[in-house]
Amino acid sequence: MFGRTSVQSMLDTDFYKLTMGQAYLHQIPGAEAEWEFKCRTDEDLTPYVSLLRAELEGLSELYLTDDQYNYLASNFSFLSPDYLRWLQLFRYDPSLLSLNAVNGQLQVTARGPQLHVSPFEIPLMACLSEIRNRQRYPEVDSDLIRKSTYTKIKQLEALGDKCDLSDFRFADFGTRRRFSFSAQKQVVDMLTQQLPQNFVGTSNPLLAREFGVSCIGTMAHEWFQTHQQLNYRLVDSQRAALDNWVTEYRGDLGVALTDIIGVDSFCNDLDLYFAKLYDGYRHDSGDPILWGDKIIARLEALKVDPSQKTLVFSDGLNFEKAVAIYSHFQGRIKTSFGIGTWLMGDFGVNKPMNMVMKMVRLNGHPVAKISDSPGKTMCRDRSFLEYLMNTFAVDMDVRTKVLANI
Repeated sequence: MFGRTSVQSMLDTDFYKLTMGQAYLHQIPGAEAEWEFKCRTDEDLTPYVSLLRAELEGLSELYLTDDQYNYLASNFSFLSPDYLRWLQLFRYDPSLLSLNAVNGQLQVTARGPQLHVSPFEIPLMACLSEIRNRQRYPEVDSDLIRKSTYTKIKQLEALGDKCDLSDFRFADFGTRRRFSFSAQKQVVDMLTQQLPQNFVGTSNPLLAREFGVSCIGTMAHEWFQTHQQLNYRLVDSQRAALDNWVTEYRGDLGVALTDIIGVDSFCNDLDLYFAKLYDGYRHDSGDPILWGDKIIARLEALKVDPSQKTLVFSDGLNFEKAVAIYSHFQGRIKTSFGIGTWLMGDFGVNKPMNMVMKMVRLNGHPVAKISDSPGKTMCRDRSFLEYLMNTFAVDMDVRTKVLANI
């Protein structure tokens, strides 16, 4: 169930790393960034430092093969020839990483050009997860994964006895916290074969190519964070990020992430122009029902038909939660679901990791993610965080909770 290496190729990542990479190359090729790893629990990961360091050194041997280049060029017209050429030349540079055990905690920092630092996020976490699981859960084998996944499939089918799931669509968003690559591959194979009407694809380009399913992904929090320290007023940064994405992709990849500062701030910036341009919105924190109702209310206030838009949910989902959300919004707006850790990392006998790696500085200045769940806030500079919340008039109760969790 564990391979010789945890990351298999240059395409063994999340697709939005490629789409954001192209935008960085075209719009801010000289930006310098700093990223930090954070484990959201008190688990001691220091025993894995040497193994993780060796795996990350091995990433430098990966490159985009001719077959992989042809796959990207043939299937994604919005990926430009110059970016694909750059991707052929790109190599992971482990010298940009600092990896240490400090006071019983794993500390990982990445510093360097955003174009070269950002790609480390997904493979670093995938490597750490597989290394840790190899040590802690050697009993998890392909048979256990098959039985666990089969049980989950039957759960969805049982939920379908209570409501019409003909329009229920979900994708694999589990690369970063997967149990292992082999486990993710096995689960994607089962879902492709047994739930062909519901399972629509994966965020992992390598597996999308292998199983002939859609490759899914647009933008992540880092895109909005980046704009907090570019040549824009801070109050305009979210609109600038939305505008620059449209400039880059001209109507493709039209799902916007909403929780970099919070859904209320996003709705304030969602004017008629953006509401018409974007096809949908992605939820990644906070109450999904409240969030979706707010997005719908904003669209209706702008006289944009919500039934022509899509809400994408991707925060800590299983089938039961996803179907409950789907049922609530059925007939009002289209929905889709990205399910990650529960499908690709949780097989009943193991405890998946709760970890993130986020950008904390750009061009020497702090950036922040506030989100709609205060515990997900990530910023090392309290003064900047307060300034950001003041600028976007974040609710005082939310401010108190956010500051209490940093």
